[in-house]
Amino acid sequence: MDKVRMLNCDILSLTQRELLEELKEGVLITPNVDHLVKLQHDKAFYEVYQRAEWVVCDSKILYMLSRLLKKSLPEAIPGSSFFTAFYEYHKDDPDCKIFLLGAAEGIAQQAMVRINGYVGRKIVVGFHSPSYGFEKNEAECDELVRIVNGSGANVVLVGVGAPKQEKWIMKYRDRMPGVKIWMALGATIDFEAGNIRRAPKLFQKLALEWLYRCLKEPKRLAKRYFVDDMKFFYYFGRQLMGIYRDPFKK
Repeated sequence: MDKVRMLNCDILSLTQRELLEELKEGVLITPNVDHLVKLQHDKAFYEVYQRAEWVVCDSKILYMLSRLLKKSLPEAIPGSSFFTAFYEYHKDDPDCKIFLLGAAEGIAQQAMVRINGYVGRKIVVGFHSPSYGFEKNEAECDELVRIVNGSGANVVLVGVGAPKQEKWIMKYRDRMPGVKIWMALGATIDFEAGNIRRAPKLFQKLALEWLYRCLKEPKRLAKRYFVDDMKFFYYFGRQLMGIYRDPFKK
């Protein structure tokens, strides 16, 4: 499968339809500008990317900038939109059983009820909202493994924020052999629950969904978008000039 190299990340060159048809097993992660900045200094996160089977462009900004490269991406596949398309695609597949892991107390349950009501069957078979800092609590993680295994789910969506969700999946996936597909999809559970509204279509079309989210949660997101993530354009400029170097390649 063709890939597009952006900084030190290989992004699969495929459409949402192709992803829906071909995603049978593996870990799905969805890079955006923030991920690519983190990949310049977080070696553990970088190693997760090397092990993931499905690395798919989440960001319209990355999609648009890819046009400046020799090979460009065919489209952006936002994770939250993809998950909705995924359960719609599998609504009549009784072998598709989804578990939701993430969001605040009660939100994952609300998302489960809404999704199952929309699909018309119990496609979401379980949910859990972990405590803050759960990834550092081995006992809680052991309990999570037990809950997921007991649910019978073969698809797990983990939405606890990057890079925490991706690292957690890679650390524990082997202990849940019944799970064939893992999705690291950030705030998707909140969107599905109706707890957070996605940006209006105009913002999405203009690649400004990030700005809409920042306006909604300025204290949490302003520094990320307007300070930390601005480093991406420096790194990408170096790539265009042919002088970018992967910090983790000797």
